Amino acid sequence: MRKHVAIWLAVGALSIAASAWAADTKTYQVTGPVLDVSASSITVQKGSEKWEIAKDASTTGGDVKKGDKVTVMYRMTATSIEAKPAGAAKTTKKK
Repeated sequence: MRKHVAIWLAVGALSIAASAWAADTKTYQVTGPVLDVSASSITVQKGSEKWEIAKDASTTGGDVKKGDKVTVMYRMTATSIEAKPAGAAKTTKKK
């Protein structure tokens, strides 16, 4: 009986560790004044660039208003991937 309990505990610990490892996607941040905020995005000025970052119901944070200085933490996630077959290397002809 003890052997079975030990095995189940080991399996549980491994599954928790595996899920934590899989969720360890690199996090980035951008800091600056808010230019615009809506239910689905926030736009932040970083230097001369405007960063528009999507947000959803799972996004945490307080009540953000235009003009507030914020730090936005985000992750890059692929929404689609289009694959093209690898072709033979192109050669250049000399005349």
